Amino acid sequence: MDETPVVRIRGLVKNYKDVHAVRGIDLDIPKGSLFGLIGSDGAGKSSTMKTVAGVMSYDAGSVNVFGNLIDSESAAERIKLRLGFMPQGLGQNLYPDLSIEENINFFARLRLVKSEDLGERKEKLLRMTRLDKFRDRAMKNLSGGMKQKLGLVCTLIHEPELVILDEPTTGVDPVSRRDFWAILAELLAEKGITALVSTAYMDEASRFHSAALMHHGRILATGEIESLLRMAPGTVASVAAQPQLEALKRLRGRFEQVVALGNYLRVFVPEQTADAEHVVRDVLKGLDVTEVQTDTPELEDVYVSLLELNGEGQAVRELPSPPEGTVIHLDPNAPVIEAVNLVRDFGAFRAVDHVSFEVRPGEIFGLLGANGAGKTTVIKMLTGILRPSEGAGSVAGADMRHSGSTIKKRIGYMSQAFSLYLDLSVVENIRLYAGIYAVPQREIEPRLRWIVDLAGLEGMENALTGSLPMGLRQRLALGCALVHRPPILFLDEPTSGVDPMGRREFWDVLFRLSRQEGVGLLVTTHYMVEAEYCDRIALMHAGKVVAYDSPAGLKADVEKRFGQLLEIRCENPYRAQSVLRDHGFEDATLFGRRVQVLARDAEAVKNDVRKVLDAAKISVQSIGRLPLTMENVFVQNVLDLEHKAGLAA
Repeated sequence: MDETPVVRIRGLVKNYKDVHAVRGIDLDIPKGSLFGLIGSDGAGKSSTMKTVAGVMSYDAGSVNVFGNLIDSESAAERIKLRLGFMPQGLGQNLYPDLSIEENINFFARLRLVKSEDLGERKEKLLRMTRLDKFRDRAMKNLSGGMKQKLGLVCTLIHEPELVILDEPTTGVDPVSRRDFWAILAELLAEKGITALVSTAYMDEASRFHSAALMHHGRILATGEIESLLRMAPGTVASVAAQPQLEALKRLRGRFEQVVALGNYLRVFVPEQTADAEHVVRDVLKGLDVTEVQTDTPELEDVYVSLLELNGEGQAVRELPSPPEGTVIHLDPNAPVIEAVNLVRDFGAFRAVDHVSFEVRPGEIFGLLGANGAGKTTVIKMLTGILRPSEGAGSVAGADMRHSGSTIKKRIGYMSQAFSLYLDLSVVENIRLYAGIYAVPQREIEPRLRWIVDLAGLEGMENALTGSLPMGLRQRLALGCALVHRPPILFLDEPTSGVDPMGRREFWDVLFRLSRQEGVGLLVTTHYMVEAEYCDRIALMHAGKVVAYDSPAGLKADVEKRFGQLLEIRCENPYRAQSVLRDHGFEDATLFGRRVQVLARDAEAVKNDVRKVLDAAKISVQSIGRLPLTMENVFVQNVLDLEHKAGLAA
């Protein structure tokens, strides 16, 4: 790899009036690397990328690209044909009324691609992205994943030396996300291009060669992924223990990072603790500990540790007890939500296709899938906003077809579109929702104080909601949905854009609401990592439930049907992936500088992989087993359905 960085940033500062978006960062991006900017909304990722792309000016510091100082429009003009920029948002660089092929041809002409080069490049990129069968479809009629893959094709059609991709996988289904990364990795290997990619998904870190962890306009740490993971040495222990709330209290009395994930508690045990499992069991002595599993930390553990070292972590607060007053009581032995063969058609399009599930009191139920999977439509039917085309259901003991007004009084609903009024203060929003839900006047003040305490907004009661950080806004929205003390909560993608620390705090509140107050929760998300927080999950794809079980049950099912996940560390992983696929390992996938495969017989596959790579003169450092992720679960289920549909056709 060339020692001269393609991008060199020194002391970069970017302000938007009083908002300090980027605060004096330094960054080098090596040639031929896949470099990630990782952080939540507001971390400064997009502003940094736009200055590198030359589409935004900056206030101080320097940005050099290909050795050129980008300090003017003319300087940006000199490098524009050598780079490709894909802005944030599904299809933001595309034209909705043009077809796939027309969009590609337009960008080729814009980028001065010679006609003799266009045909071969276009066909290859369409084939790689699996868009070749849809070339005449208008961009506005594409799924989110297809839009992003088309955006990538249009960004790459002139074969740039540097590709800048701003959160390209946000809102994209896991299958399309996997395709997206595979295409990018192959092009890096073939063309030697450099890619600068931003993401808010910590689990995508393994895809990068190197990364910078960003927070509030600063870089917390930068380096190769392996070196970043070593910055918070320790062990992660997953613990199943009862009573769970008592176990949570004890573990938090000893360790900084403890997260409730469904029936498990996930504990980060620092390196100085000799035997993580022994120490955890000792802390929980006297409780019913049925399982303790240990694993290596993930990048999110590092990120949270770095925030705590920088004084930006927050101590976990006890959930305040709700005030006395009017409470809605339901049958504790009956499901709080029940869906039976729900169908919703919009003309000829079937958005929801015979969906069935139930949610129990005190359960966190996850409805997972990409944007467009049908999750929000299911919620709208259950809450009486939309009538189903077929099927039945009940919510809070009321028939969803005939009792919409009753249901609305018995549930809390936090919508995907932000549900607060940003030009009202914190207390004004709470009072507004108390009025909407007809909370008795004498109960409003106690509930207002409870919500302020719940959301951690003490001292900010009169602040405008629009001025709050995203994590605090989301907790306020949750409090407003709880102002009438409902026994059921619907939360539609509640943590979108929230940083890892804020996401953990939000889910901690949800966990304790379910366990302490017995609230039944239905949560939708396209963020597969959040599936681990749920007790049970329905995975949705194209309007259908493709899998339905606990996270552990779903993983066990995939492992039984498709095999264990193996990670291969070797030299030249790009070529290794190609060689393995040529020898029958069709699911070989690149993750950064490693290759992953599924194996029904792990030992036999390890031997076969070594033989194949040895014959290709590719040195293998190690082959080890990895735990399956919920993304693996989703991808394998969807690919299996697509394979069966192909065979049936």
